[in-house]
Amino acid sequence: MTNDSKLRIGIIGAGWIAEKAAITLNGLTSCECYAIASRSQEKADAFAAKWHFQKAYGSYAGLIADPDVDLIYVATPHSHHYDVTREALLADKPCLVEKAFMANYKQAKAIVDLARERKIFLAEAIWTRYQPAVTIVRELISSGRIGTPRLLTATLGYSMGEKPRIMRADLCGGALLDLGVYALNFVRMFFPADIVSMENIGVIAGTDGNLIIDNINNPQKITVNTHDREFVEDIHVPQQITGYEYQFLACRQHLIDGRLEPQAMPLDETLYIMQLMDTLRQKWGVHYPMDDF
Repeated sequence: MTNDSKLRIGIIGAGWIAEKAAITLNGLTSCECYAIASRSQEKADAFAAKWHFQKAYGSYAGLIADPDVDLIYVATPHSHHYDVTREALLADKPCLVEKAFMANYKQAKAIVDLARERKIFLAEAIWTRYQPAVTIVRELISSGRIGTPRLLTATLGYSMGEKPRIMRADLCGGALLDLGVYALNFVRMFFPADIVSMENIGVIAGTDGNLIIDNINNPQKITVNTHDREFVEDIHVPQQITGYEYQFLACRQHLIDGRLEPQAMPLDETLYIMQLMDTLRQKWGVHYPMDDF
């Protein structure tokens, strides 16, 4: 790829997360909705027509075999990430895999090892890692605005009870991989040490003040307060399409630069989060059919 070329993206899976990606890509000039793959040709055709894709495939294999796809975005349920990502990497296709990266650490390690062995670009699509708010908050902390960070809290909650991907073990259900992963990543982005702590607010408290992030899942405003909770300022993030654009733009730049993983979410960090979630599930007694623990 060159700086002048568009990133031709093929999306595997035609659910709501794929729709959000399509909305995002339709708002970008440097990336394009090139191909969509579903398990039925009819659904793929309808998705392609609605979101202006050039090609529609009734099988995942068909899209993977398309030589013009620059990056595959894996947008299937967690339970199906492993097989399709492995097939794509074996075809030497760069992949951006929706969070949670895999069903468990064992799968994640195998996929990361395969990508590294074949020297193929691989990234986890944990969109919060790529957003401008991350840089803003890190700079506020490193500048000493709140003194020495002492405490971080992160809450995230949605009404999800009717969604099959939450209720079914064979789809890696439960809140952890779908939503809890955001809270864990929020902690790791700003407190890299091994600590883990119906609102979506994040608070980073220091010896001289605190930062209140309005939504850990998609921050729009960061409020700076003094140590005695007096308001200092509100910092608003740049206007966005959906917030997903940053991960696609990062992938494009990394492919141009010849990098094999994203700076914002290194593969070792993806593995750390997967191992942490395995540990939590073992403690809770939550098991998926593909687990070996």
